[in-house]
Amino acid sequence: AAFLAMELLALALFVGLAMRPLAQRAADDLAGLMVLSAQTWAELPPTTRPAFEVALRSQHSLRVTPDAMPDGVDEWHPPFFYLLEAALERRLGQTFHLVRAPGDGGEPWYWAHVPTGTQPLVVGLPAERISSQPLLAVGMALVAGLLVAVGLAVWLARKVLKPVARLGQAAARIGQGETPDLLPEDGPLELAQLSQQFNQMATQVRDLMAARTQLLAGVSHDLRTPLARMRLALELLKTQPSASLLERLERDVERMDQLIANVLDLARGVSLEPVRSVDIGALLHELARDHSTAACQVQVRLAAAGAPDACVASLPELSLRRALGNLLDNALRHAPVCPVELVCELVTGELRLGVLDRGPGIPAGQIEAMFQPFQRLDTSRSPATGGTGLGLAIVRELARAHGWRITLSAREGGGMQAWLAMPQNLPQP
Repeated sequence: AAFLAMELLALALFVGLAMRPLAQRAADDLAGLMVLSAQTWAELPPTTRPAFEVALRSQHSLRVTPDAMPDGVDEWHPPFFYLLEAALERRLGQTFHLVRAPGDGGEPWYWAHVPTGTQPLVVGLPAERISSQPLLAVGMALVAGLLVAVGLAVWLARKVLKPVARLGQAAARIGQGETPDLLPEDGPLELAQLSQQFNQMATQVRDLMAARTQLLAGVSHDLRTPLARMRLALELLKTQPSASLLERLERDVERMDQLIANVLDLARGVSLEPVRSVDIGALLHELARDHSTAACQVQVRLAAAGAPDACVASLPELSLRRALGNLLDNALRHAPVCPVELVCELVTGELRLGVLDRGPGIPAGQIEAMFQPFQRLDTSRSPATGGTGLGLAIVRELARAHGWRITLSAREGGGMQAWLAMPQNLPQP
């Protein structure tokens, strides 16, 4: 509809500003030629008039005769002849109506009375002399435009609706719990952006489904061992009550409770907490005291202590405590060589907090996998040596929630180093 409206507007402008002025000029010239031909015929000697009529017929397709107006009909005729009537009226000062009548060969002619000084003459011209057909041209242009508009609309609809239909099918598959193929990110800009956002959502849903499956599988696996031990201890208690069996039951209950608490922390996600001014140095010393044991001490190194306010920042303290606490637990569990270091440093306006150990380390190809839930290097999956496998997963979720960056890498000289990098948001004075 918009295409046709623009086409009609273009046609109206073309007709009004180009075709009509040209047609009026042509009608004025033709009217002048008709009047001049009649006046010339009237002034010529009778003996030369036949030759003049032949020349006028052959050269200008006009005919001048003193005969009466042929019988014809005063009916509707093509638009140019209305302009010719108006031009004759302007030249002769009287109303003119062209009469249509058949010629000698049966073809239509248009006739008009043209007064001269001696007698009125009849001047005629064949209809075929005016070969232009503006109405037919406008009609053909409209039909052609309609066909082009319909074809273009169908093509655009298919081009737009096909990816939209594909998007709807993929969304329906996600709603049914399936994993659809990623959509091609091409085509119009808006559809490409929509496909890109859908692919991101589909990838996130796929990762969430995989994480849920892995979480349930890990929980069910890690609960079987303590449940089996507890079932055995209960059977033994029926016949041989002992304090050691009760202590074993209590330890298994504590481990199960710790596992369930970690799983709930990970499943609930991370809720953002308000930031507050934190003395990082005091926080690290407190964590070192809490995690140090007789077998292994935690040392604190403030590499940025020389700069004023270097280790003071506005941070979510509880989240930072949880993240550093999990990293310390991993380091103390896997590092037989002490001490473990807690480091605070300032690098180009970025605050970096590190947990450094001298343990056996992690192969470079398995570092990324260690951030997944229930991933452990210890194949025995013993809680005493491998933990629950959720510590690094929780640290990564905390880092994502607060815009931090967590990295694990091998330490020069042996061991691992875990770094939490964050902007140094100084407290407002």
